[in-house]
Amino acid sequence: MLTEIAPAKLNLSLAVTGRRPDGFHELVSLVASLELADTLEFTPGGAWRLTCDDPGLPVDGSNLVLKAAEAYRRHHPEVTAGHFHLRKKIPSGAGLGGGSSDAAAALRLLDRSVAQPLGLGALEVIAAEVGSDCPYFVRGQPAIMRGRGERLELIPALAREALAGRRVLVVKPPFGVPTPEAYGLLVKTGKYVDGTTAEAALAEWLNQPVRDPSSLGNTLAEPVFGKYLALPTALEALSQTMGVVFRMTGSGSACFAFYTDGAESESIKQALIGQWGVGTWFCDTRISA
Repeated sequence: MLTEIAPAKLNLSLAVTGRRPDGFHELVSLVASLELADTLEFTPGGAWRLTCDDPGLPVDGSNLVLKAAEAYRRHHPEVTAGHFHLRKKIPSGAGLGGGSSDAAAALRLLDRSVAQPLGLGALEVIAAEVGSDCPYFVRGQPAIMRGRGERLELIPALAREALAGRRVLVVKPPFGVPTPEAYGLLVKTGKYVDGTTAEAALAEWLNQPVRDPSSLGNTLAEPVFGKYLALPTALEALSQTMGVVFRMTGSGSACFAFYTDGAESESIKQALIGQWGVGTWFCDTRISA
């Protein structure tokens, strides 16, 4: 049996700069992985199969793990089919990239299982066939995502060191936001960010990475908050009463804040449970190097 960790990611910034003729969106996003992670196991032999410790997660061909396996097989027909088992920690519908990370982990597992591996560069190309976020997760290192997410640029060492190990509280209400819905809401508003402006703001942060990168913003937050009012209502209350600023990651519904005080995090949790109910999910984690 082979095992791979599939980390969650944060979109520390997300600028959506326009919609392409193929329906995808152009973006510029600063992304980093978290210590929060799923675990994927692979045992070669038998037919392709996926099981999961979360009974609510689909384990049929719609799951990105099996889509990744099929994509890998197209590029490496000699791969031996087998059984994947997924241990979930990352919530679905959160904007944390759990499904995409699981798919990338599947590609790495399969590449480890063959006599002639394709290598990470080839896996990034295959990952782009599976989903827009998937190429990032092949390596999972802090990067700038461009295009629809398939063009990656690793950030400089100084910026990477500024992010590594930073403590983050990630929260999610009992509801999720499907990614297509979030982008659909943006399309209705038409409020895209100028690409040159987005690149300039990101370049400024890279030169001064001690600043909070989430201040660069998330284009999807306004349209999502406009529909899911429970998000801004609770987060604005936290900002006013405790001075803690949460930002939405990706397409939501998860939001995050940098902090250092454990007692503060407990107060935040109780406040959000009061707003969103006992189904609220929390994770006290860190950005991985």
